[in-house]
Amino acid sequence: MTVQRADARRNYARILAVAEQEVAAHGADASLEQIARIAGVGSATVRRHFPGRHAMLRAVFDERIEALCVRARALAGADDARAALLEWLGALTAYSASARGMADLLVQDGTAGADHPDHVNACSVKLTGAAEPLLRHAERAGAVGPDVTVADLVTLVTGIALATEKHPNPLAEAHRLLDLTVAGISPRG
Repeated sequence: MTVQRADARRNYARILAVAEQEVAAHGADASLEQIARIAGVGSATVRRHFPGRHAMLRAVFDERIEALCVRARALAGADDARAALLEWLGALTAYSASARGMADLLVQDGTAGADHPDHVNACSVKLTGAAEPLLRHAERAGAVGPDVTVADLVTLVTGIALATEKHPNPLAEAHRLLDLTVAGISPRG
């Protein structure tokens, strides 16, 4: 393992902080060049840390993805499997609708593997690994059908988040649409 020099670690932290602000303001279309200017580094320095926009977005949302994974694992053994799955879907919806660019990342992450065979769909793999036991628990409880996958649920939520991004209240509208969707995947309740 290579040890990063102190200045490289500082640059990374500064670039990531600026990237978080720029993604919050501009979503997935945040400019890497603008991030470099604001961070006070050259664009080559940004590209050394983040070889492309997708890598930058993954870094920006890594903590949110991990929080969703932790929550899925915690809910996997809940007594009410349907409520647990819906709670996790609500959290995924809230994160996706309130964090501009996260839905774009999940959409890109889910499709990047087909175009880039060497690319590991890190966010999707993490979410799937963590949410799969939760979904299977809900399936065993009869709360969802056996043909529902984590990828299906992530696709539904990201679609909702992208569709509501420009709505005056994207979070409320995303939750409203999730409720409509849930009636289709798990009508009891």
